[in-house]
Amino acid sequence: MKRFTILSILIFVLMVVPYANAEIHTDGFVQGLFGGFVESDNPTLSDQSVSETRLQVRMSSYGDNGEFFSRSDFVYDGISDTYDWEIREAYLKFRLGSKIDFKVGRQIITWGTGDLIFINDVFAKDYRSFFSGRDDQYLKAPQNALRMEYYNSLGSFSFVFTPRFEPNRLPTGERLSYYNPFVGKIVSTNDDPMYYFEPPTPDPTFGNSEFAVRYQRRVGMYAFALYFYKGFYKNPRGLDANMMPVYPGLLLSGFSLRGQQFGGILWIEGGYYNSKDNEDNANPLLPNSSMSGLIGFEKQIATNLTVNIQYQADKMEDYDKFEAAQDSTFHYRDEIKHLITSRWTKMLRDETVMLSGFIFYSPNEEDLYFRFSTEYKYTDEITLTAGGNIFDGTYANTDFGQFALNDNLFVKMTYNF
Repeated sequence: MKRFTILSILIFVLMVVPYANAEIHTDGFVQGLFGGFVESDNPTLSDQSVSETRLQVRMSSYGDNGEFFSRSDFVYDGISDTYDWEIREAYLKFRLGSKIDFKVGRQIITWGTGDLIFINDVFAKDYRSFFSGRDDQYLKAPQNALRMEYYNSLGSFSFVFTPRFEPNRLPTGERLSYYNPFVGKIVSTNDDPMYYFEPPTPDPTFGNSEFAVRYQRRVGMYAFALYFYKGFYKNPRGLDANMMPVYPGLLLSGFSLRGQQFGGILWIEGGYYNSKDNEDNANPLLPNSSMSGLIGFEKQIATNLTVNIQYQADKMEDYDKFEAAQDSTFHYRDEIKHLITSRWTKMLRDETVMLSGFIFYSPNEEDLYFRFSTEYKYTDEITLTAGGNIFDGTYANTDFGQFALNDNLFVKMTYNF
């Protein structure tokens, strides 16, 4: 079904391209990515975290009647000795009148202000790629959607309709291990095939479609935005009556503010997560509603050295009900979960070398995730990269502690054409 949907989109786009009355531009890259685990006791089948050769082909066409763009990946997986492909983007963009833009097809959607912290951006993410050393572009998972932008003197309005729910892509236990609360330890499919973790998504009905709205305008020197989303939590945060993971219903409303301040860039963002399947917060198998807030600041503090810092607080509603349902012998989250992040980026050698580090740290969850890389632009076409992903946590059931055995190092070579 997935392949049929993607193929249908591709056929549709190819049919409309001739109407653009423009030449098609093609570019892309070939990339080799190889990585290995640092922890010897990781239960995964292979000590390699990733081994792949990737070809990405981008096609674009711009004409009087619209714009066509596609991005397709073809991958050889050296660990499983298999081939795969994915159409990451294939959309048609056109204007209706002077105030309305449409984008139809498979696309990457992002909004919000946070740097790798997502409050109002509830579009699908690919954490399997993120934790394995793939390019940052692969953190955002594609989805089949209709997007409309409307502009007037009050600001801009964005509407996104996704007919079929697209969840986050989480570690499944095949390549990256994870904490299984039912057995109380970190597991992989190498332990038992039953540990393969990819819960079924909600039925593909119109009622289970995703709707997202954003209103945006300038307020003085700041970009101000309001957000709304109707759909589901992107991670399977609930359990059904049979104790099987499910994606609970979600209503989200929020705001953001971003602009220049104090010689740098300041951003503030907040959101209210209404767990609509658990309206009275009395069901211990479903998440309670919560509020999340974020403040961040970025500044160039020295020549070619840029630093940012962010603080996020996530407060659970009716925490007493949640706490009463917990087993006191196990670790469980606090009423307010704190998260601090910082990104450091240093450019060297006429900006041909980039050193980058990003750390997530939760002082009350006592876990962290550190990702780092060194990127060298050898020529205009060839880029060499080396980096790593480090996880740690006092408790195995926290956001980053559950991946504590997945520490990995990687090298990557990319040829752009």
